[in-house]
Amino acid sequence: MVTDADVKFFRENGYLPARPFLKAEEVVELRRSFQALMEGESEGKPLLNRELYRDERGWVVIQIVNAWQADRKFRALIFHPQLTEAAAKLMDTDIVRVWHDQIQYKPPKCGGPTIWHQDFPYWPCLQPPDLISAWIALEDADVENGCMHVVPRSHLWGIYDEGTIGSDPETWGPAHDPAFVPPNESVEIVPCPVPAGWVMFHHCLTWHGTPPNLSDRPRPAIAIHFMPGHPSILPTPTNGMFVKSTSRWRLAKF
Repeated sequence: MVTDADVKFFRENGYLPARPFLKAEEVVELRRSFQALMEGESEGKPLLNRELYRDERGWVVIQIVNAWQADRKFRALIFHPQLTEAAAKLMDTDIVRVWHDQIQYKPPKCGGPTIWHQDFPYWPCLQPPDLISAWIALEDADVENGCMHVVPRSHLWGIYDEGTIGSDPETWGPAHDPAFVPPNESVEIVPCPVPAGWVMFHHCLTWHGTPPNLSDRPRPAIAIHFMPGHPSILPTPTNGMFVKSTSRWRLAKF
């Protein structure tokens, strides 16, 4: 799924565009499992099932954290050999660990935005910033229903104000301080459409965000956050909701 040319592109740009991954029947099964999670009818309980975002307009984003511990289909997904081998290659490692997974669901017509941010600063107990994320669409995700957008090369610019960049409410582009952008660089916004069952990857310092979903179509997707063998867990008072999940890692070696 990942070639040497893909690895070079990823290291230079901080993301990898979508490519085919799951079979159609696998996507259908995961949609069923997702629906059971949403309705509280899954085999087990995820770490979190909550409204991540809601505003005065009624726009909402639902977040389910660690679906793998609630449903065997999602557990199998994080061990998928094609996915973990791709992650290993992109991270240049022979040990792949799962930090956590999260489903983000943006319902039709009222799916909220995800503000522009970097992932890594939200995980202050981890060092160094060598994690990547695999983002898998369970329904077609495109510009109309709120697919991810990224800024190429931004993973090379350092940490922006504890990771939160913010969004322009008119354009849904990043509301950044221009002084932060390195000389001879520019903020180029690239949409990353992901058909159902396909996967894209991004680095944990890559700027990314999504506009609202005001279309007639839902936008469910799952992100799996992978880490190589060397990052350390540093006990801090801000470990937050992921303290519980650190004891539930799974390892895959190649």
